[in-house]
Amino acid sequence: MRHLPFYMLLVAAPLANLKARAQDLDFPDYRTKKDNFSKISDKGVRADVASFALAGVDESIGKAQLQTVPVKDYGSNYMTFEDGNIQVTIRTGIFFPSKHKMMYTEKHLVRIDNHPYYGGTYGEAPQVTIESITVVVGKDTVAIPPIAYSDLYDPQFSFNQAGSTRSRNGVFLSTDKHTFYIYMLNVNGGGSEFTWVIRDKQYLRRVVDFGFLKGV
Repeated sequence: MRHLPFYMLLVAAPLANLKARAQDLDFPDYRTKKDNFSKISDKGVRADVASFALAGVDESIGKAQLQTVPVKDYGSNYMTFEDGNIQVTIRTGIFFPSKHKMMYTEKHLVRIDNHPYYGGTYGEAPQVTIESITVVVGKDTVAIPPIAYSDLYDPQFSFNQAGSTRSRNGVFLSTDKHTFYIYMLNVNGGGSEFTWVIRDKQYLRRVVDFGFLKGV
């Protein structure tokens, strides 16, 4: 079984770049901000997410990193985290444009299946889908509804750094023992990050931010 070293870009990227809102589009942007970090009203969730998400970097000063669930295994289309009590598996698939309704403004893709989409480079067709997120806590399976990820594309499992395969993703455990967070980060296409919040063995919400990195 292979083990993927865990690595957070947060400790390496310049603060100025993390704070920048970089995407200046010359075509309509239908993406909404209702799931953005800035919209989180739950103070506990907001503080937790700020400790690992780039969108919360301004609020992360002085916050200790949360305990993480280690990566158990991974492949080209899946990644599994497990600590004996929590198991999370994210699986991806190939995006086939012919299977979707694609809405273009001139040459720019702005909606997929009548919805705005997130991840990858906005305006271009994505390459990868999120097929499923499987969560097991103890002996109980936590249902993650497809609506929580069906409009999120081009997740990134790993990258190469100095000849080593590393990951920007993680499962973070809140100190309240009731909540944990599944996190994926992709710095391509202006940057996108997806967080799914699980509380007391139930899916609570998602946090989606995008377009926050310059020059990528």
